[in-house]
Amino acid sequence: QVQLVETGGGLVQAGGSLRLSCAASGRTFSDYGLAWFRQAPGKEREFVAAINWLRMTFYADSVKGRFTISRDNAKNTLFLQMNILKPDDTGDYFCAANVRGQGATVEALYDYWGQGTQVTVSS
Repeated sequence: QVQLVETGGGLVQAGGSLRLSCAASGRTFSDYGLAWFRQAPGKEREFVAAINWLRMTFYADSVKGRFTISRDNAKNTLFLQMNILKPDDTGDYFCAANVRGQGATVEALYDYWGQGTQVTVSS
């Protein structure tokens, strides 16, 4: 069983930055594929960014050039650096892990999910 706990959400003005963290349990963290998804109020959850076990990264078009996903395998932690935030980035942000090491963009390919952390970007 893998447990994921997100931190770092909050309220920020448009143009600002936030850094989300996701602490994971499990002895094989370095083998996991990891991702961030988000869900805006009244909308479906959507892919944001992913990183596979080889540290290849993948981004949604809406966040390319503004967000950076990274991982620290020694600390079992996933990060999402979010810059130049926009009101449309508002939502609950979830980290997810799959044991196959894939940097997938599809929710169904992830085995474990965190509870989420809220990000609010004011205009």
